[in-house]
Amino acid sequence: MFNNKKVVVVLPAYNAAQTIEKTCNEIPMDIVDEVVLVDDASKDNTIDVAQRIGIRHIIRHEKNKGYGGNQKSCYDKARELGADIVIMLHPDYQYTPKLIVAMTSIIANDLYPVVLGSRILGKGALRGGMPYYKYVANRLLTLTQNILMNQKLSEYHTGYRAFSRDVLETIDYHANSDDFVFDNQMLAQICYAGYEIGEVTCPTKYFEEASSINFRRSSIYGLGVLNVSFGYFFQKLGIGNRRIYRRLK
Repeated sequence: MFNNKKVVVVLPAYNAAQTIEKTCNEIPMDIVDEVVLVDDASKDNTIDVAQRIGIRHIIRHEKNKGYGGNQKSCYDKARELGADIVIMLHPDYQYTPKLIVAMTSIIANDLYPVVLGSRILGKGALRGGMPYYKYVANRLLTLTQNILMNQKLSEYHTGYRAFSRDVLETIDYHANSDDFVFDNQMLAQICYAGYEIGEVTCPTKYFEEASSINFRRSSIYGLGVLNVSFGYFFQKLGIGNRRIYRRLK
């Protein structure tokens, strides 16, 4: 608990057997009440490792549902467990779990209902080994998104995010894609619903075992991001009626 709020960390996992234990060892269990791992039909022994290290809540997709589909299961389970604050952390050890305290504190003290761990604030991305082409693409996409969505975020593409329960109960994240563009659709929903987003500087690590997508998938993702951003822009102008912006309450 933190400020009498229940904190749940969710881990969307795919082939994370080599990194999940290192990730979980750094989760601050003095404030985290529950850890949920959703395994998206991994081809390695992610489930075995998760069970061995004592993760209580494990969900296995028998068929791969995609990155977005994985997160949908994560958030559904966190809400079922009564979470007041949900931290989404990739279990590939690319992002440090040590920021969970800071991100939780921001939400628990009613400063922001959403917090992103940003690799771009500061100089952590390139120093941590982010491929240069990904860094440039990140910056160009983020600039375009900020213009189209009238925001000032340092990046939209981090895999380290924290949400209040109210946010997850208001936006219709089940209407989003099951692929990687889910993350950007979710941020578009959050902005459209009028929630403010805070950011914290997050050091990052790129190494062989860390998850990544290839150039082709990155290109498809980039086009999807632009589609989301232009869709948001036109939705704000009153042109279009996209289902993802429907409020649930």
